[in-house]
Amino acid sequence: MDLNTTLDQVYGIGPNIYKRLQKLGLNTAKDAIFYYPFRYEDFSNIKQISELVDGETTTIRGKIILLNNKRSPRKKMNLTEALIEDDSGQIQIIWFNQPFIKNNLSVGEEIYLSGTIKNSLMGLSMTNPSYEKTLRDTTHTARIVPIYPTTENLTQKQIRYIIKKCLPVSYIIEDTLVKEIIEQENLICLGDAIRQIHFPDNEESLQKARERLSFDEVFYLLCLSKAIKNENQKNTAPIIKFREEKIKKFVDNLPFELTKSQKISAWDIFKDLEKNIPMNRLLEGDVGSGKTIVAIMASYNTILNEHQAIFMAPTQILAKQHFEKIIQIFENSNISICLFTNKERLIYNGKNKIAKTFSKAKIINEIKTGNINIIIGTHSVIGKDVEFPHLGLVIVDEQHRFGVRQRHELIERTKDISPHFLSMTATPIPRSLALTIYGDLDISRITEKPLGRQKTITKLVSNKNRSRAYEFIYNQIEKGRQAFVICPLINDSDKLGVKSVLSEYEKLNNDIFPNLDIKFLHGKMKESEKNEILKNFANNKTKILVSTSVIEVGIDYPNASIMMIEGADRFGLASLHQFRGRVGRGTHQSYCFLFTDNYSKKTIDRLEILESTDDGFKLSEFDLKTRGSGDLYGNVQSGFLSQIKIADLSDFELIKKAQKWTNEIFLSDPELTNHKELKDKLSEFIKNVHLE
Repeated sequence: MDLNTTLDQVYGIGPNIYKRLQKLGLNTAKDAIFYYPFRYEDFSNIKQISELVDGETTTIRGKIILLNNKRSPRKKMNLTEALIEDDSGQIQIIWFNQPFIKNNLSVGEEIYLSGTIKNSLMGLSMTNPSYEKTLRDTTHTARIVPIYPTTENLTQKQIRYIIKKCLPVSYIIEDTLVKEIIEQENLICLGDAIRQIHFPDNEESLQKARERLSFDEVFYLLCLSKAIKNENQKNTAPIIKFREEKIKKFVDNLPFELTKSQKISAWDIFKDLEKNIPMNRLLEGDVGSGKTIVAIMASYNTILNEHQAIFMAPTQILAKQHFEKIIQIFENSNISICLFTNKERLIYNGKNKIAKTFSKAKIINEIKTGNINIIIGTHSVIGKDVEFPHLGLVIVDEQHRFGVRQRHELIERTKDISPHFLSMTATPIPRSLALTIYGDLDISRITEKPLGRQKTITKLVSNKNRSRAYEFIYNQIEKGRQAFVICPLINDSDKLGVKSVLSEYEKLNNDIFPNLDIKFLHGKMKESEKNEILKNFANNKTKILVSTSVIEVGIDYPNASIMMIEGADRFGLASLHQFRGRVGRGTHQSYCFLFTDNYSKKTIDRLEILESTDDGFKLSEFDLKTRGSGDLYGNVQSGFLSQIKIADLSDFELIKKAQKWTNEIFLSDPELTNHKELKDKLSEFIKNVHLE
């Protein structure tokens, strides 16, 4: 067996089990040994039967003195009963619907059993415990036992068996971490770490394994960011001079005053644009903080330098919204703006005062000849058939990670001149996470809300107060306001026991607010349907919009002042904060109501944090510590965060330690000429991970 051996070639793994393993992303022996447990059961403390206590989970060792299968007449199931004895006493063991156990075990054999103790009038018992013969090396009992993420019809025992079968390849795996780091940081070797993370000898060995694997994950991410940054700085970008007089006039004509951090962020960008090294900056700001106007200022300055700007959004809805906002700002200018998505292709020129529909070929030709100044759209705007003669700036909104491959493609099509890149996100990113995931980016933060914005009042509403909440919502709509209702699922067929868009729509439309215009929205609808629904909501024709998380990012309707979230416990704080940010964007006092059927202390404590603060950065820090980076950002950062399986990205000391080594290596050897193993590792990472 080697690292590339497919799991269907491993003894004991049939085609059905192999298919289930593939659902977990496990195809090879290498996949298996890097499939880490998410928690452990400590069965290492073996107790005498006389010491057992009702309710405890533990391990015993004893001899089988009785073993029998029988049929339970009451519940119509097979029972396997055993009586186990040690020097201190006896205990009854019961397994349900596992008659094969009688064939695996025999009276007189000594076995380990791990499970939960129950004490009743009949005495001590264990139900459905794990068991192993004492003659074998234990895997499921009498040790710290790993618990893995699994899938349907795949048991923990099967996963442990498979991983144990594959673990011998850990002895031949190459340890690419710099030897000096291993020695000075007192880290164990990679093979030992892999073996101990799966089947630790003790708690100390488990901690050592976690320490090594966590360091690797953070260190390689930081190295990758550093390598990307170094590579980016080799490219040449157009010099975009700061047109101070015209930018000042532009700002003076805005119908609002820029905040201090908007001005600072804009100045960071203008300084970057004046360099012949491509800007690679992340503009981070809380929901409704005014990032878009800063990006528009950067676009305008680019146009004043006779270069084009691209504005990319993650959805067609958001692209259309950006288009409408930008043409309002430039309505009295000669700037030409196009919307280029799969469904809509519009060109607006301030002289014509109207956005006109054009064919795809026409818009591509207008871009190619340089007649379009700002190109707004989804990823379709950088399709292979689109050429940019004077591309100076690419703005990527809520994409979080513009692909390395796409960037290279753009550079190739702009004749080796790299445009400047500005990424924007409304997802507040904790400092520790920003250092690892966005180490290749310079970061600007907008920290204040625009002047005149009121804090959205957030309330966790109990079921007994639901009718009062409905009454309040109705009164607000009577005053001319509108409401969003968010549900975790599209329909009840998802069978997760939570509120769905379709059932909630039926209830609100038929029973609660029968005289109001209510519509529903979800991601599986046709684009034309979604656009029509949002258009009616924007025109205040629709009063309540019931939706999934499709409206989480970027939707901007200032008249909406109510956000009602069903199944709030199903969302991370970052998502809930994004939902809340869809209201409070106008001059009206806004409200966010949280509903849940889960009243556990942990859930209530987490949701009550939203009542006490609207600081997205505080919320993201809390979510990172309690839910982890994967839960916090979902699939948004899938390329980078898929590599974080063990490391705690709120561990600032770990990140600082890895960052110190990263800086030392790249300072002395920026091309990694003397660190071939590290260079090869980073090349493999870029090849296998989707960097978007």
